[in-house]
Amino acid sequence: MNLKKIAYVIFILFLISFSVNGQTPVSIDKKEFKYNSDDDAFKLAWQSIKAGDEAFAAGSAYYHIALKYYLEAVTYNAKNPELNYKLGICYLFSPQKEKAVAFLEKASEKPDLAPDFRFWLGKAYHANYEFDKAIEQYEKFVNSLPPKLMQQFEAEVGEPILLIENCKNSKELVGSKLNIFVDNVGSSVNTAAAEYSPLISADESLLIFTSRRENTTGGNRSLSDNEFFEDIYFSKIGKNGEWLTALNIGDKVNTKEHDATVNLTADGQKLIIYRSSSGNGDLFESKLNGNEWSKPRQYSKSLNTKYHEASACLSPDEQTIYFVSDNPSNNYGKHDIFKATLNKNGDWDNIENLGNVVNTKLDEISVFLHPDGRTLYFSSEGHNSMGGYDIFSTTLQENGTWSKPENIGNPINTPNNEVFFVISGNGKHGYFASNQVGGKGETDIYRITFLGEPKPALQSNEDNLMASLTIPIKEKTIEKAIEIKKIRLTILKGIIADSITNQPLEAQIEIVDNLTGKLISSFTSNSTTGKYLIPLPSGFNYGIAVKKDQYLFHSENVDIPNTTGYQEINKDIKLLKFLKGSGIILRNIFFDTGKSILREESNTELNRLWVLLNENPSLKIEIQGHTDNVGGLEYNNKLSTSRSKAVVDYLIGKGIDSNRLTFKGYGYSKPLTTNETPEGRQINRRVQFQIL
Repeated sequence: MNLKKIAYVIFILFLISFSVNGQTPVSIDKKEFKYNSDDDAFKLAWQSIKAGDEAFAAGSAYYHIALKYYLEAVTYNAKNPELNYKLGICYLFSPQKEKAVAFLEKASEKPDLAPDFRFWLGKAYHANYEFDKAIEQYEKFVNSLPPKLMQQFEAEVGEPILLIENCKNSKELVGSKLNIFVDNVGSSVNTAAAEYSPLISADESLLIFTSRRENTTGGNRSLSDNEFFEDIYFSKIGKNGEWLTALNIGDKVNTKEHDATVNLTADGQKLIIYRSSSGNGDLFESKLNGNEWSKPRQYSKSLNTKYHEASACLSPDEQTIYFVSDNPSNNYGKHDIFKATLNKNGDWDNIENLGNVVNTKLDEISVFLHPDGRTLYFSSEGHNSMGGYDIFSTTLQENGTWSKPENIGNPINTPNNEVFFVISGNGKHGYFASNQVGGKGETDIYRITFLGEPKPALQSNEDNLMASLTIPIKEKTIEKAIEIKKIRLTILKGIIADSITNQPLEAQIEIVDNLTGKLISSFTSNSTTGKYLIPLPSGFNYGIAVKKDQYLFHSENVDIPNTTGYQEINKDIKLLKFLKGSGIILRNIFFDTGKSILREESNTELNRLWVLLNENPSLKIEIQGHTDNVGGLEYNNKLSTSRSKAVVDYLIGKGIDSNRLTFKGYGYSKPLTTNETPEGRQINRRVQFQIL
C-alpha cells in the first residue's frame, strides 16, 4: 500500500488538466531570470533550474529532488516569481511546509503566473494555520476560474467550498487541543529511511510496521519514486519497556515488490498485509506459527475484487472484517468502509456498507477497530476534517448502528493527511508516523501518550503522509488534560503449559457466551511459547475452555459487567494429562444461591464434559461438590452433595452409563483458599471432577 505520496495526488491531477486544456505550464524565462552580468554564477544557477524542472515535471514523487536544485538557483535570483512559485509547491510536499508561505508570497507579485496560484497560496496558509488568509486565497481562486475549469476542479479535486469549510473546522478544533505526550519510539525501530503504518498487539508487546530501508527483500527500487520497495518489519518490547532492534519479518511474507502492514489481531498472531503484485493490489493473511510467519494466503474474490482494497481490520472475535473499497456499487463516495462476516465455509460473506453516517461522498480509508469491538477509527476527507484526511472515531451502539463520527482532535489531526493510526488496548497510547523535526529519518514512528502530566507542547512540522503532531507555535504552552473515552475491555493473557513438565503447549481456546451458549470465537496459543492473549469486551459472562489432545480440558469463567473498564488478567494455565487422580474445576457450572438446580448457563460446560466422556468410553469419574463455610456443616454437606448429583443426573440423561459416574459432597472441608474474604469464598464454591 504505497501511500507515501498520497498527500496531494488529487491536486497534481488538477494541474495536469490545465495542460490538457491548452494551458501553458509555468516556466522560468531565461532572460528574466538573468539579472546581472555574472555569467559564471548565472550558468550554474541555470543548470540547477534545468535539473530542477526535469525533476518537477516527473511529478510530486520527485519534488524533493527539484527542491534541492531550485534552492541552489534561488541563491542567484531570489526574486523570480516563477522560481518562487515552484519552490513553494515543492515545500508543500516536504516536511517543512511552513517554508512554502514565504516563497509563494514572493511569487504573489505576479499572481497571474498560473491559474492555480491562489490555490497553492491558500494551501500554504492553510498548512501554516493561517486560516483566515487561506480562506481569502481560496475564495479568490474560486472567483478567478472560468466555468469550464471550475467543473474540472470539482470533478477531480472536490467542491471548492470544502476547502473553506476545512479552514473553518480547523479554527474550531485548534481551539480545543488535546493534552498528549509524543515520543519517538527510537533508533531500534526508526532509521534514515521511511517507517510508517505501525500495528501493535493489544498489550503493546509487539510492534509491526512498514519500512523502505535499503535491506528490502530483493534490494530493488520502485520506478514510481526511485525509493526501495516496502517491506514489513517487527520489534518486541524489552524488559524495561523499550523497543528492541527491529527485524525483517522474513521472505515468506516479504516479496521483491511492495508488501505493507494493514492489520494485526489483538493477540499478535494474525497479520493482514497488502501486496501490489496483483495488479490493483490485494489483501493477504499470514499467521504466526511459533516464531515464523506463514506464507500469506490471499483473501477470496468476495473481498479482493477488481477494485482497490488496501485497508482492513478484524473484529476481536475474528468473525467480522471491516475493509475499505472503491467498488462503485453501493458506495456513497470514493472509498467507503464495508463489513463482511465469516461463513461456515471460512469465507467472507454478507458484505454491506457501513452506511452514510460513517461514509461520506469523499474518501474514507485506513480503518482500525479497537480490541473492545465497539470503537472504530478511520481516516476521512469528509465530516469536519481540518483538511485532507483526518482521524475519526465512531462507536457501535446497542441497537447495532454507528454513532456520528467524532474528529479525535488537534494536534493529532492537522490540515494535512493523518492516516495509519492505531491505539492500545488500554487506550493510553496511540501509534502513528510523522516526519517531524528531530526525527531519525524521512518518516518515523511515534507514540502518543494520552492523559499524562501536563508538559510543554512540542514544536513540530506537519506530516505530508500520515499523522502530524502539533501546530506551529510561537511559545510553549501547557494544555489542559481532556478525559478520554472509557475503554470497556478485559485482556486475558498468559502461558499454556504441561502441568508436569512446564513445556509450553499449542492449545485451542474456545470462548462461549454462557448466557446464550453461543461460541463467540476460538483462538490458538503460540506453538513455541504457549502464549495466548484474548480480548474480552465488557458486558458478557464468558465461558473459556482450553483443549488439547491427550489432555483434560481446562475451564475458566470470566464474568464482566457492562460497566467494567479496562483491565488485564494474567492467567497461566497448566493442562493435565489423562491420569488416575487428575481432575479439573468446572468453573462454568452455575446454581442459584442455596439451590442445587442447574442454571441454563451451565449447559455448555456440561456438554463439554459429556463430549469428553463420550470420546473416552473407559473413563470413570467422580463429580465433587464444594461450598464455602457460610452456614452449618450439615447444611453445606447436603447442598454440595445435591449439586454434584445434579451434574451426574444431567450426564446420565444425556446417555452416559451411570456405572462410570459417582458423586460426593465435601461441604467446606476442602477449601482452595481462605473463607475470610468474598473472593476466597467464591473460589471455594465449586464443582469439579476427578478421574477414578
